[in-house]
Amino acid sequence: MTDKPEHLPERLALLSDINAAKYLSMGVLSGQENPPHIALNKTTEPLPLLPGAEARLDVAAVRDLIDDVMHLYRDDARTKADAWLAPRLHAALRLTRREAADGRLWNFLALAVAPDYVVWRHRPAKGKDDAPPRVAASRFHGLHYTQAFARLWWAAELFRDGSDYRPVEVACGNQDVLNTVMRLDIIDHRPTAQALIRLVGRGVVRTGRAVNGLAVVANTAASTLIYDVIAEDEQWDGSALDAWIREADSAPPVPRRSLPEGPPDSSVPEKSVDALAEHFEELFADARVRGRLVDDES
Repeated sequence: MTDKPEHLPERLALLSDINAAKYLSMGVLSGQENPPHIALNKTTEPLPLLPGAEARLDVAAVRDLIDDVMHLYRDDARTKADAWLAPRLHAALRLTRREAADGRLWNFLALAVAPDYVVWRHRPAKGKDDAPPRVAASRFHGLHYTQAFARLWWAAELFRDGSDYRPVEVACGNQDVLNTVMRLDIIDHRPTAQALIRLVGRGVVRTGRAVNGLAVVANTAASTLIYDVIAEDEQWDGSALDAWIREADSAPPVPRRSLPEGPPDSSVPEKSVDALAEHFEELFADARVRGRLVDDES
Protein backbone atom coordinates (compact mmCIF):
# COMPACT_ATOMS: atom_id res chain seq x y z
CA MET A 1 0.00 0.00 0.00
CA THR A 2 1.03 3.60 -0.60
CA ASP A 3 3.01 5.12 2.26
CA LYS A 4 2.53 8.49 3.90
CA PRO A 5 5.07 10.91 2.36
CA GLU A 6 8.26 10.98 4.43
CA HIS A 7 8.98 14.63 3.69
CA LEU A 8 5.83 16.71 3.69
CA PRO A 9 5.91 20.21 2.22
CA GLU A 10 5.17 22.97 4.71
CA ARG A 11 2.60 24.81 2.61
CA LEU A 12 -0.12 23.85 0.21
CA ALA A 13 0.80 24.58 -3.39
CA LEU A 14 -0.43 24.13 -6.97
CA LEU A 15 0.36 21.14 -9.21
CA SER A 16 -0.65 21.36 -12.86
CA ASP A 17 -2.76 18.68 -14.54
CA ILE A 18 0.10 17.88 -16.92
CA ASN A 19 2.54 17.26 -14.09
CA ALA A 20 -0.03 15.38 -12.03
CA ALA A 21 -0.75 13.03 -14.93
CA LYS A 22 2.96 12.49 -15.48
CA TYR A 23 3.35 10.96 -12.02
CA LEU A 24 0.25 8.72 -12.13
CA SER A 25 1.91 5.45 -13.12
CA MET A 26 0.14 2.12 -12.85
CA GLY A 27 2.23 1.47 -9.75
CA VAL A 28 0.94 4.64 -8.06
CA LEU A 29 -2.68 3.95 -9.05
CA SER A 30 -2.49 0.38 -7.75
CA GLY A 31 -0.86 1.45 -4.49
CA GLN A 32 2.30 -0.52 -5.20
CA GLU A 33 4.51 2.55 -5.64
CA ASN A 34 4.76 5.93 -3.95
CA PRO A 35 4.73 9.10 -6.05
CA PRO A 36 8.24 10.56 -6.52
CA HIS A 37 7.73 13.30 -3.96
CA ILE A 38 11.04 15.12 -4.37
CA ALA A 39 10.65 15.41 -8.14
CA LEU A 40 6.95 16.21 -7.81
CA ASN A 41 7.46 19.08 -5.35
CA LYS A 42 9.96 20.71 -7.70
CA THR A 43 7.16 21.21 -10.26
CA THR A 44 4.69 23.01 -7.98
CA GLU A 45 3.76 26.68 -7.77
CA PRO A 46 3.24 28.54 -4.47
CA LEU A 47 -0.17 29.74 -3.37
CA PRO A 48 -0.49 33.46 -2.56
CA LEU A 49 -0.66 34.26 1.15
CA LEU A 50 -3.28 36.45 2.79
CA PRO A 51 -2.34 38.50 5.88
CA GLY A 52 -3.73 36.77 8.96
CA ALA A 53 -4.71 33.68 6.98
CA GLU A 54 -1.42 31.88 6.46
CA ALA A 55 -2.48 28.99 8.73
CA ARG A 56 -5.04 27.80 6.18
CA LEU A 57 -2.17 26.77 3.90
CA ASP A 58 -0.43 24.75 6.60
CA VAL A 59 -0.01 21.19 5.33
CA ALA A 60 0.44 19.74 8.83
CA ALA A 61 -3.08 20.70 9.93
CA VAL A 62 -4.67 19.04 6.89
CA ARG A 63 -2.41 16.01 7.14
CA ASP A 64 -3.40 15.53 10.79
CA LEU A 65 -7.06 15.37 9.75
CA ILE A 66 -6.25 12.76 7.13
CA ASP A 67 -4.29 10.66 9.63
CA ASP A 68 -7.18 10.86 12.07
CA VAL A 69 -9.87 9.83 9.58
CA MET A 70 -7.82 6.87 8.36
CA HIS A 71 -7.37 5.75 11.96
CA LEU A 72 -11.01 6.28 12.95
CA TYR A 73 -12.36 4.23 10.02
CA ARG A 74 -9.57 1.67 9.72
CA ASP A 75 -11.94 -1.18 10.61
CA ASP A 76 -15.12 0.27 9.10
CA ALA A 77 -16.61 0.85 5.68
CA ARG A 78 -14.39 3.52 4.21
CA THR A 79 -17.29 5.32 2.56
CA LYS A 80 -18.26 6.40 6.09
CA ALA A 81 -15.10 8.49 6.27
CA ASP A 82 -16.57 11.06 3.85
CA ALA A 83 -19.13 12.43 6.30
CA TRP A 84 -16.45 12.93 8.96
CA LEU A 85 -13.79 14.45 6.75
CA ALA A 86 -15.81 16.75 4.46
CA PRO A 87 -16.87 19.42 7.00
CA ARG A 88 -13.51 19.35 8.77
CA LEU A 89 -11.54 19.67 5.54
CA HIS A 90 -13.71 22.64 4.55
CA ALA A 91 -13.26 24.30 7.94
CA ALA A 92 -9.50 23.71 7.96
CA LEU A 93 -8.76 25.03 4.48
CA ARG A 94 -10.96 28.18 4.52
CA LEU A 95 -10.95 28.68 0.77
CA THR A 96 -12.92 30.95 -1.50
CA ARG A 97 -14.87 29.28 -4.31
CA ARG A 98 -12.45 30.79 -6.79
CA GLU A 99 -9.53 29.12 -5.03
CA ALA A 100 -11.37 25.82 -4.70
CA ALA A 101 -12.22 25.84 -8.42
CA ASP A 102 -8.50 25.59 -9.22
CA GLY A 103 -7.92 21.87 -9.70
CA ARG A 104 -4.16 22.34 -9.27
CA LEU A 105 -4.68 22.67 -5.50
CA TRP A 106 -6.47 19.31 -5.28
CA ASN A 107 -3.84 17.68 -7.52
CA PHE A 108 -1.20 18.78 -5.03
CA LEU A 109 -3.15 17.60 -2.00
CA ALA A 110 -3.77 14.19 -3.54
CA LEU A 111 -0.25 13.51 -4.83
CA ALA A 112 2.11 15.48 -2.59
CA VAL A 113 0.28 15.42 0.75
CA ALA A 114 -2.00 12.38 0.95
CA PRO A 115 -1.64 9.81 -1.85
CA ASP A 116 -1.97 7.12 0.79
CA TYR A 117 -5.46 8.41 1.66
CA VAL A 118 -6.56 8.40 -1.99
CA VAL A 119 -5.50 4.76 -2.37
CA TRP A 120 -6.93 3.81 1.05
CA ARG A 121 -10.29 5.42 0.31
CA HIS A 122 -10.78 4.75 -3.40
CA ARG A 123 -8.93 1.61 -4.44
CA PRO A 124 -11.51 -1.12 -5.19
CA ALA A 125 -11.27 -4.50 -3.55
CA LYS A 126 -10.86 -6.28 -6.90
CA GLY A 127 -9.36 -5.32 -10.25
CA LYS A 128 -10.85 -5.88 -13.68
CA ASP A 129 -9.86 -8.72 -15.98
CA ASP A 130 -7.50 -10.23 -13.38
CA ALA A 131 -5.48 -6.99 -13.22
CA PRO A 132 -4.43 -5.61 -9.82
CA PRO A 133 -7.05 -3.27 -8.32
CA ARG A 134 -6.22 0.35 -8.91
CA VAL A 135 -7.63 3.77 -8.19
CA ALA A 136 -9.23 5.69 -11.05
CA ALA A 137 -6.88 8.49 -12.14
CA SER A 138 -9.77 10.96 -11.70
CA ARG A 139 -9.50 10.47 -7.93
CA PHE A 140 -6.07 12.09 -8.08
CA HIS A 141 -6.83 14.76 -10.65
CA GLY A 142 -10.35 15.14 -11.98
CA LEU A 143 -13.59 17.06 -11.85
CA HIS A 144 -14.87 18.57 -8.62
CA TYR A 145 -17.36 15.74 -8.06
CA THR A 146 -14.85 12.92 -8.61
CA GLN A 147 -11.45 14.07 -7.28
CA ALA A 148 -10.86 12.61 -3.81
CA PHE A 149 -10.59 15.91 -1.91
CA ALA A 150 -12.38 18.34 -4.21
CA ARG A 151 -15.60 16.30 -3.95
CA LEU A 152 -15.53 16.57 -0.16
CA TRP A 153 -14.76 20.29 -0.05
CA TRP A 154 -17.46 21.12 -2.60
CA ALA A 155 -19.99 18.89 -0.85
CA ALA A 156 -19.37 20.83 2.34
CA GLU A 157 -19.60 24.15 0.51
CA LEU A 158 -22.79 23.34 -1.39
CA PHE A 159 -24.70 21.55 1.38
CA ARG A 160 -23.76 23.59 4.47
CA ASP A 161 -26.53 25.78 5.87
CA GLY A 162 -24.54 28.90 6.66
CA SER A 163 -22.19 27.91 9.47
CA ASP A 164 -24.07 24.64 10.12
CA TYR A 165 -22.37 21.55 8.70
CA ARG A 166 -25.04 19.06 9.81
CA PRO A 167 -26.62 18.84 6.32
CA VAL A 168 -23.14 18.03 4.99
CA GLU A 169 -22.99 14.94 7.19
CA VAL A 170 -26.30 13.77 5.70
CA ALA A 171 -25.17 14.49 2.14
CA CYS A 172 -21.82 12.76 2.54
CA GLY A 173 -23.40 9.83 4.33
CA ASN A 174 -25.06 8.86 1.05
CA GLN A 175 -22.74 8.00 -1.83
CA ASP A 176 -25.47 8.59 -4.40
CA VAL A 177 -25.74 12.20 -3.28
CA LEU A 178 -22.01 12.61 -3.85
CA ASN A 179 -21.98 10.65 -7.11
CA THR A 180 -25.19 11.97 -8.70
CA VAL A 181 -26.65 15.04 -7.02
CA MET A 182 -23.27 16.80 -6.88
CA ARG A 183 -23.21 16.84 -10.69
CA LEU A 184 -26.39 18.92 -10.99
CA ASP A 185 -26.26 22.67 -11.58
CA ILE A 186 -29.40 23.14 -9.47
CA ILE A 187 -27.35 22.40 -6.32
CA ASP A 188 -25.85 25.87 -6.61
CA HIS A 189 -29.26 27.12 -5.43
CA ARG A 190 -29.05 26.83 -1.64
CA PRO A 191 -32.77 26.16 -0.93
CA THR A 192 -32.72 23.38 -3.54
CA ALA A 193 -29.69 21.74 -1.92
CA GLN A 194 -31.24 21.95 1.55
CA ALA A 195 -34.62 20.65 0.37
CA LEU A 196 -33.08 17.60 -1.28
CA ILE A 197 -30.97 16.82 1.77
CA ARG A 198 -34.00 17.25 4.05
CA LEU A 199 -35.81 14.49 2.14
CA VAL A 200 -32.76 12.24 2.43
CA GLY A 201 -32.40 13.02 6.14
CA ARG A 202 -36.08 12.33 6.82
CA GLY A 203 -35.90 8.99 5.03
CA VAL A 204 -38.36 9.98 2.31
CA VAL A 205 -35.70 8.71 -0.08
CA ARG A 206 -33.47 5.97 1.28
CA THR A 207 -32.03 3.73 -1.41
CA GLY A 208 -29.51 4.62 -4.06
CA ARG A 209 -32.05 4.29 -6.86
CA ALA A 210 -34.46 6.51 -4.95
CA VAL A 211 -31.85 9.24 -4.52
CA ASN A 212 -31.03 9.05 -8.21
CA GLY A 213 -34.72 9.19 -9.08
CA LEU A 214 -35.25 12.24 -6.90
CA ALA A 215 -32.29 13.95 -8.57
CA VAL A 216 -33.74 13.23 -12.00
CA VAL A 217 -37.22 14.61 -11.29
CA ALA A 218 -35.87 17.68 -9.47
CA ASN A 219 -33.45 18.46 -12.28
CA THR A 220 -36.08 17.88 -14.97
CA ALA A 221 -38.57 20.13 -13.23
CA ALA A 222 -35.94 22.87 -13.11
CA SER A 223 -36.21 23.20 -16.89
CA THR A 224 -39.80 24.40 -16.55
CA LEU A 225 -39.77 25.95 -13.07
CA ILE A 226 -37.45 28.63 -11.76
CA TYR A 227 -36.53 27.52 -8.26
CA ASP A 228 -35.09 30.86 -7.20
CA VAL A 229 -38.50 32.42 -7.86
CA ILE A 230 -40.64 29.94 -5.95
CA ALA A 231 -38.00 29.53 -3.23
CA GLU A 232 -36.08 32.76 -2.89
CA ASP A 233 -32.70 32.81 -1.18
CA GLU A 234 -31.11 35.72 0.61
CA GLN A 235 -28.64 37.75 -1.39
CA TRP A 236 -25.13 36.51 -0.65
CA ASP A 237 -22.79 38.86 1.18
CA GLY A 238 -19.18 37.81 0.85
CA SER A 239 -17.96 39.90 3.78
CA ALA A 240 -18.68 37.15 6.32
CA LEU A 241 -16.66 34.62 4.33
CA ASP A 242 -13.80 37.08 3.85
CA ALA A 243 -13.66 37.75 7.59
CA TRP A 244 -13.76 34.01 8.36
CA ILE A 245 -10.85 33.38 6.02
CA ARG A 246 -8.78 36.22 7.46
CA GLU A 247 -9.32 34.87 10.99
CA ALA A 248 -7.60 31.59 10.09
CA ASP A 249 -4.43 32.30 12.06
CA SER A 250 -6.32 32.90 15.30
CA ALA A 251 -8.82 30.06 14.87
CA PRO A 252 -8.60 27.00 17.16
CA PRO A 253 -7.82 23.58 15.67
CA VAL A 254 -10.71 21.88 13.90
CA PRO A 255 -12.56 19.76 16.49
CA ARG A 256 -12.59 16.00 16.09
CA ARG A 257 -15.51 14.95 18.29
CA SER A 258 -17.92 17.71 17.35
CA LEU A 259 -18.65 19.50 14.12
CA PRO A 260 -16.73 22.71 13.42
CA GLU A 261 -18.49 25.96 12.65
CA GLY A 262 -18.33 27.11 9.07
CA PRO A 263 -18.38 30.60 7.59
CA PRO A 264 -21.00 32.72 9.38
CA ASP A 265 -23.14 33.23 6.30
CA SER A 266 -26.88 33.61 6.70
CA SER A 267 -28.91 30.41 6.97
CA VAL A 268 -31.14 29.37 4.09
CA PRO A 269 -34.69 30.81 4.53
CA GLU A 270 -36.80 28.11 6.18
CA LYS A 271 -39.93 28.92 4.17
CA SER A 272 -38.01 28.43 0.92
CA VAL A 273 -36.71 25.04 2.03
CA ASP A 274 -40.22 24.04 3.17
CA ALA A 275 -41.71 25.01 -0.20
CA LEU A 276 -39.17 23.10 -2.25
CA ALA A 277 -39.10 20.05 0.02
CA GLU A 278 -42.88 19.74 -0.36
CA HIS A 279 -42.61 20.24 -4.11
CA PHE A 280 -39.85 17.65 -4.51
CA GLU A 281 -41.71 15.13 -2.37
CA GLU A 282 -44.77 15.49 -4.62
CA LEU A 283 -42.64 15.08 -7.74
CA PHE A 284 -40.98 12.01 -6.27
CA ALA A 285 -44.29 10.41 -5.27
CA ASP A 286 -45.76 11.12 -8.72
CA ALA A 287 -42.73 9.58 -10.40
CA ARG A 288 -43.22 6.37 -8.42
CA VAL A 289 -46.95 6.26 -9.17
CA ARG A 290 -46.35 6.70 -12.91
CA GLY A 291 -43.71 3.98 -12.87
CA ARG A 292 -40.84 6.24 -13.88
CA LEU A 293 -39.01 5.28 -10.69
CA VAL A 294 -38.95 1.87 -9.06
CA ASP A 295 -37.86 2.02 -5.43
CA ASP A 296 -35.59 -0.81 -4.29
CA GLU A 297 -37.82 -1.35 -1.29
CA SER A 298 -41.12 -1.66 -3.18
